[in-house]
Amino acid sequence: MTAVIGQVWCVFKMRIAVAIMLSALAGLAVMPGPALSAWQVAVLALSVLLSAASAGAFNQFIERDLDRRMARTAGRPFASGAWRAGPLWLSVILALLAAAVAAAAWVLNGWVALHVFLGAFVYGVVYTVWLKRRTWLNIVLGGLAGSFAVLAGAAAVDPALAPAPIILAVVLFLWTPPHFWSLATVLRADYARAGVPMLPVVIGDGPAAWVILAHAVALVALSLMPVAFGMGWIYFVAAALGGAWFVHRSICLVRAPDARTAMTNFFASLIQLGALLSGAIADRLILG
Repeated sequence: MTAVIGQVWCVFKMRIAVAIMLSALAGLAVMPGPALSAWQVAVLALSVLLSAASAGAFNQFIERDLDRRMARTAGRPFASGAWRAGPLWLSVILALLAAAVAAAAWVLNGWVALHVFLGAFVYGVVYTVWLKRRTWLNIVLGGLAGSFAVLAGAAAVDPALAPAPIILAVVLFLWTPPHFWSLATVLRADYARAGVPMLPVVIGDGPAAWVILAHAVALVALSLMPVAFGMGWIYFVAAALGGAWFVHRSICLVRAPDARTAMTNFFASLIQLGALLSGAIADRLILG
């Protein structure tokens, strides 16, 4: 049973799905307006979680050939053959997405449902099918998946989006590339062997480190702007501290663009995102 749970967790990329769900809750938190009922918040969270999970599973379904070529991913269930990648699984994946979009439309509104769908579509189709094997811009546009989650949360309050959630959506868009490029620096040989044009593969670790730093500086600066649109001191402290750590580690990566420093920067990006999202949610819950 433990093995099966692990396989499900892996195929549906639940760690990413949980992060995207928290992004939606952060979008809800920074959007001014009346509070949703507990039922509505639960449906929002579950809809975004299921849509992200379905996109993650579709990603592994489509990329099983690439996954077999990379040491990090060769053991994934579809790649290893533990799960048979046939029409049944594709139907399950699409049914999960349909259920998520339908629940968002029924309990919340059509704009939330649209954002929920677009987040999954960007990751599953735009990133996975159209871009990943073709261009280093793959993860740049793929970052819109997290942005749409933020917009889904905000639209649950009011489809006429306010500046704060729009800014936070742009922050998520800018966050995804340096986060993933840090990992791609660690796994550059793996991606090169698989023929995936991640930025460190295309331009090298040193130049990629400078691009990562530029993204980090831009997204951290932008992440402080919601304070001008109503966010309080809890959000500011969380965004500033998490952001300062990410920029610091990105500077270290520029100075020493190797696998060890890149992995440290990868974890710093997770700390920054966790601080940002939890700070937004805590700010709303504590300060109102």
